[in-house]
Amino acid sequence: LYARSAVLMDADSGRVLFGKDADVVRPMASTTKIMTCILALEYLREHPDQTIEVSDQAASQPKVHLGMQKGEVFYIKDLLYSLMLESHNDSAVAVAEHIGGSVEEFAEKMNRKAREIGCKNVCFVTPNGLDVADADGNEHSASAADMARIMRYCIKTSPKATEFLAVTQTRSYTFWDLEKKNMFNCCNHNALLDQMEGAISGKTGFTAKAGYCYTGALERDGKCLIVTLLA
Repeated sequence: LYARSAVLMDADSGRVLFGKDADVVRPMASTTKIMTCILALEYLREHPDQTIEVSDQAASQPKVHLGMQKGEVFYIKDLLYSLMLESHNDSAVAVAEHIGGSVEEFAEKMNRKAREIGCKNVCFVTPNGLDVADADGNEHSASAADMARIMRYCIKTSPKATEFLAVTQTRSYTFWDLEKKNMFNCCNHNALLDQMEGAISGKTGFTAKAGYCYTGALERDGKCLIVTLLA
């Protein structure tokens, strides 16, 4: 096993069946977007057709990005496919700014939700997982065990678990900005959906600091298992 941290969790009970440096805090790259997505879905429960106007900060996010322009308007529900299928960094910031008022306030919502779920070793600073630190020098990071707990919440106990699974299982999705000036097509980068029988959800991630990361879930023979790999 080459991953520096790894966890295999029983999704039904939450029990960790296997751990390798399971509680060691590491950068987790775009697996971060799992939390961004579930918070957005829970927000949409009250605001189903909410739209977002793109800010300068969102439009200026580095690749991988959708390529949104300042002033463009999108439905939040469309940007969640951009977020989870293609892992677009600009979509994550646009969603965070709208729901939280700012990236910093949204990150606080992410940390609050993580604590509610039972996470002990998380520090969300961004909604997209880029390698940054907060004003106090705390780096964006989490443990493998906590990322597995977050995935378990998303697919099992969140009131929007069904919608989360629907988004993350979508193979491709096409949408427009509100003025219908530009069309965008997103394809799912979670190859395990088609490579492994029973795969039901997952999110990839990579940064130079985090290395390759993955959190996913699989159902087979009456069992639901979650795996997290960091670095």
